[in-house]
Amino acid sequence: MTQNNDLLQNNKNACNLMPLAHPTKKQPSPLRVGILLGLTTLTMTAQADTAGAEDYRAPAVVDTSAPIAALSKLSSIQDAKPLKVTVPTIQSFKTKAGVPILFVQAAALPIVDVDLRFNAGSARDGSIKKDGFGIANMTATMLEQGSTSLDENAFTRAVETLGINLSSGAYKDMFIVSLRSLSDDKHLLPAIDLMTQMVSEPTFNDEILARNKARLLVGLQQQKQDPNSLASIAFNDALYGEHPYAHPSVGTLDSVPTIEKQQLIDFKNRYLVAANASISLTGNLTLEQAKKLAEDITSELPMGQPAAELPEPKPLSQPKHIHIPFPSTQTTVLMGQLGDKRATDTPSQQKQTNFSVGNEVLAGGGFSARLMTEIRQNLGYTYGISGSMNPMLAKGPYQIGFSTRNDKARAAIDASLEVINDTLDNGITSTEMRLTTDNLKNSFPMGFASNAGINGLLGVMNFYQLPNNYLADYTNRIDQVTLSEVNQTMRDTLKPNNFLIVTVGQDDPWKEKTPSKKRSKK
Repeated sequence: MTQNNDLLQNNKNACNLMPLAHPTKKQPSPLRVGILLGLTTLTMTAQADTAGAEDYRAPAVVDTSAPIAALSKLSSIQDAKPLKVTVPTIQSFKTKAGVPILFVQAAALPIVDVDLRFNAGSARDGSIKKDGFGIANMTATMLEQGSTSLDENAFTRAVETLGINLSSGAYKDMFIVSLRSLSDDKHLLPAIDLMTQMVSEPTFNDEILARNKARLLVGLQQQKQDPNSLASIAFNDALYGEHPYAHPSVGTLDSVPTIEKQQLIDFKNRYLVAANASISLTGNLTLEQAKKLAEDITSELPMGQPAAELPEPKPLSQPKHIHIPFPSTQTTVLMGQLGDKRATDTPSQQKQTNFSVGNEVLAGGGFSARLMTEIRQNLGYTYGISGSMNPMLAKGPYQIGFSTRNDKARAAIDASLEVINDTLDNGITSTEMRLTTDNLKNSFPMGFASNAGINGLLGVMNFYQLPNNYLADYTNRIDQVTLSEVNQTMRDTLKPNNFLIVTVGQDDPWKEKTPSKKRSKK
């Protein structure tokens, strides 16, 4: 599912550094799609919906400009040296079929992580069948449900017997098959065999397809009861229009019943090919073993042709407000605009880093972010508000989400836009920038805390064809950030006067004759 900035999506403090749309975890079953769609939206749902649920205690007043007295007595902090980060050593090569491979040797644990990605996400559904929404997602689901050598039950037993993690998933941009196995030949070799069976000889059984569609339809019906899902779907539809990013990756109530076996076969034959693939490997392997493993994975793939370049969506030229009636005491709000595509050249990467720093100050998930401070702490309109950029092959969305009481929705929206405009007009401060850059640099090594984390970063780098020094240059890009460039990049990027704003709740906030002027606690 979609989901998004400079490369560390899994780190809360660097939420603008890596695409939300491309997780590597196991794809949830269709039965849980309603829950998943709700979770993948950026909207943060507030739980308190009555005045009685408020915290009556006045917040403590803290002078953030004053030094903390205790810190001045800690000699260890005074003697602290600048952080030195050693990123994993990345080795790159290509298979005989020309598939690019990124490999990091990590021998501390007897584990191997494999990440096979294809330029074949749900944005390609329409190339198989007009309005064939959900074809990529159904293909990914059924890769795990049997091959020509093993039926569904036998395939599942083989995976469980080996104790491996083997999964596939389709997202907006990409199609991922991932494997985690013990590194000894007894486990790894049969695991690779199962992985190649998934990709090269899936059965797409008609009875299983019918079962999957029935389950998925139940999930799609359930999502109608989730305001977060409704807001996300409406936002993408309004932002992208006829662009391939507009439709939900899992499909719709109208499109799912029309999915046929031949369409899944056509999708696999067209997109799950060597010319469209990239692989990342991390774990207890030598370089020679990694090369052999990569050949084993790709040897059965047809050569095929690389996927066509996606068209660029057009930004909105004027503001657009959409309200979806929903019986709830809370109104879910999702606002934003068309954002950036994944930067691959050095100047563009620096600009995205500049924006990441500025946006962390404006809309980061921490309590020191401006939107969180004003909308949550000072005005009490919501328990949480945050926003992030999700660059993809084509321009991804920039979204800010929150939930608030129905009667405070318009006031919260107006206040949020006021904070954004004030930030663009007056800029962030040097103190805010320094705290943010320190935070991003110090949290950066957490991305290497596990083999899976390393492999996920490699997968993103390989898919977007980023240079091998991308990670090594990360802290350098942060060090090159300047206050003037951050503020200018924010002004160049964000256009709040043309924001798309989607609200889901009982009352339409746009029916008020005039915007709210008086701000009060909820």
